[in-house]
Amino acid sequence: MTYELKEYPDRELMMMDLADLIATELRGTLRHEDRASLAVPGGTTPGPIFDTLSALHLDWDRVDVMLTDERWVPEDSDRSNTRLLKNRLFRDAAQAARLVPLYGGTDTPEESLDALSAGVEAALPLSVVLLGMGADMHTASLFPGADRLEEALSPRAPALLPMRAEGAPEPRITLTARVLNGAMSKHIVITGDAKREALEKAAKTRDSMEAPVKAVLKGAVVHWAQ
Repeated sequence: MTYELKEYPDRELMMMDLADLIATELRGTLRHEDRASLAVPGGTTPGPIFDTLSALHLDWDRVDVMLTDERWVPEDSDRSNTRLLKNRLFRDAAQAARLVPLYGGTDTPEESLDALSAGVEAALPLSVVLLGMGADMHTASLFPGADRLEEALSPRAPALLPMRAEGAPEPRITLTARVLNGAMSKHIVITGDAKREALEKAAKTRDSMEAPVKAVLKGAVVHWAQ
């Protein structure tokens, strides 16, 4: 097994423990670095983690926060991960953190790619990354069958890539596997039996193109609750 699995008796405890762990790891980085960087997923699952993390004490003004991926929609859209992040994490003590944007307001992600990539590159390597995973074994916006998946999984990939996939209603922009694997601490949070089964299937497959999460499993800590 290339990853560590931590099981929790319930989701609430898992979310609280993860928030504490992330804060501890960021504090550890800040003890010997000027700044720390944190990448987090969108979607509904990590919301409770953000709620707890936002109130925890650390030098948030020295922390750069970015999403692992973003839908190419305006920030006022219900589908905007940036909107979720601002509503759930950038509150209380964490208001002082610096947001590294993954949305540029242009018609396509390609038009904003250079500017957004420069912001991401300046915050690398990531101190801590938190990832989610879908039942289809995608993580970030690394979807099976996505148009630039092979490039995004390459160890020579740029930091950031546009991504389009069947079933994704709008274009995406995503951190690549190289950036995610370069993080000093790597966590994946999943819930329920279906995702646990998908994780085990991904770990056994040889082809990351079929199970993109496989590309970031090595050295990760997977946190699971029913």
